[in-house]
Amino acid sequence: MAKKSVKKATVTTTTGSVTATPANEPKRKDVVLAVLGHDQVLTENSDGARDFYSQSRLGEPDGSGRIQLSLYEALYLAEKEKLKIVTPRNKEVPIQTFIRKAKQAQKSFWTKYLVFRDMRNRGYIVKTALKFGADFRVYERGVKPGEDHAKWILYPIHESQSLTWHDFSAKNRVAHSTKKHLLLGIVDEEGDVTYYQVSWERP
Repeated sequence: MAKKSVKKATVTTTTGSVTATPANEPKRKDVVLAVLGHDQVLTENSDGARDFYSQSRLGEPDGSGRIQLSLYEALYLAEKEKLKIVTPRNKEVPIQTFIRKAKQAQKSFWTKYLVFRDMRNRGYIVKTALKFGADFRVYERGVKPGEDHAKWILYPIHESQSLTWHDFSAKNRVAHSTKKHLLLGIVDEEGDVTYYQVSWERP
């Protein structure tokens, strides 16, 4: 005679009621709370927030136990349902509202975000590179900031955007002066990204 399989359940007793939860039901992941500023997002003081930095190098510690995220990092985490973004008055900011505000705060935000997200999904650590005069700096897979220098500086460009030889040369000079490779991330109309690595050679 075939045996019937029986699902075990965990029974939790509360005042006036009994709730049975299947043992194989996935636990809800903790969502970190973060407050939206003008051009950055600041998380709550929690272990979950600090894990963003310690495990994935997302954001930077602010010295008070919280993590300061760029708008790109905050949206990336929000899309993965790991971050809940609120206003300073604790009102939730829907993702589409956040994107609209980010586009107002930063030029070409969406194009840059698509490249940022694509690189993160490929396993690379991506950080801003404003001090180098670039959009992002990218580390080799398995390398974290502080362990070694970034290998590339990355410029996201939409395929409809024109790029003069002067602009192209300037980007190449930045890469050469910082001893990094120049990487161009070209975003098409469908949001797909194609990468071109450019090298500097003297005739």
